[in-house]
Amino acid sequence: MGPTKIDRAKVADTALRLLNEVGLDGLTLRAIAEELDVKAPALYWHFKDKQALLDEMATEMLRRMNAEMADPPPADWREGLAGTMRALRAYLLRYRDGAKVYSGTRFTDTSYAAPMDAHLRRLTDAGFTPAAAARAFVTAYSYTIGYVIEEQSMGPDPVTGEGYDLIARAERLADHPLAAQAGFELFTHHDEGFETGLAAVVAGVEAVLLRAASE
Repeated sequence: MGPTKIDRAKVADTALRLLNEVGLDGLTLRAIAEELDVKAPALYWHFKDKQALLDEMATEMLRRMNAEMADPPPADWREGLAGTMRALRAYLLRYRDGAKVYSGTRFTDTSYAAPMDAHLRRLTDAGFTPAAAARAFVTAYSYTIGYVIEEQSMGPDPVTGEGYDLIARAERLADHPLAAQAGFELFTHHDEGFETGLAAVVAGVEAVLLRAASE
């Protein structure tokens, strides 16, 4: 048998599959090379370092997500913005440390542009200025990314199944009862917590950015 043929797409696909097994900290170019049955230097023909690989992984995640969101978004900007963020969260949760991989990366092509333009167009059609539309989108986006990073970091460990010991936390914070009680709200019921925060973000976007655009 000849040597394994690899390209950027194959490396990124393998990295995404391996991510669920080892997490972001364990995802090394050497581990990916072993999975592909090639020598690690072969990967450097395609990616100069791990950050370049993460950029491609995030781009591939976005491509796949956009392909699944082919249906026209709802006309109402509130439903559209909230629905997009729900879909983003759901997709990031498919991957161990998915939000950490996705955040802070630079997309390697322009596949993000058409969906983003459609989201912004829905907002400007509703009365947002282009600047306010961009700010509205990035505010909701940042909330979602941050929420999922915390959710995946503080939720049950995907290997051991162990979660944050909230009883022990409350005992450590016995002299600070409100902070102690907050843990049971912040680190449980993630779905309900996300929806509550998202509703607050959308309402704030409307109150601050849309109102300012109309004044």
